[in-house]
Amino acid sequence: MSNEEVAAHLHVSLTTATTRVGRLRQKLTARGRAQLAVAAYESDLVRPGVR
Repeated sequence: MSNEEVAAHLHVSLTTATTRVGRLRQKLTARGRAQLAVAAYESDLVRPGVR
């Protein structure tokens, strides 16, 4: 998802979405969105095929 899509899905501003994604990357020491997605699957925050 792009920052614009995240913002629309969460009903927040683009700036807020960008900040939240950046802070998640920092807290999880993730190099990119792919690593954030892996962390979400590994911690059962999301399930494959479910939106």
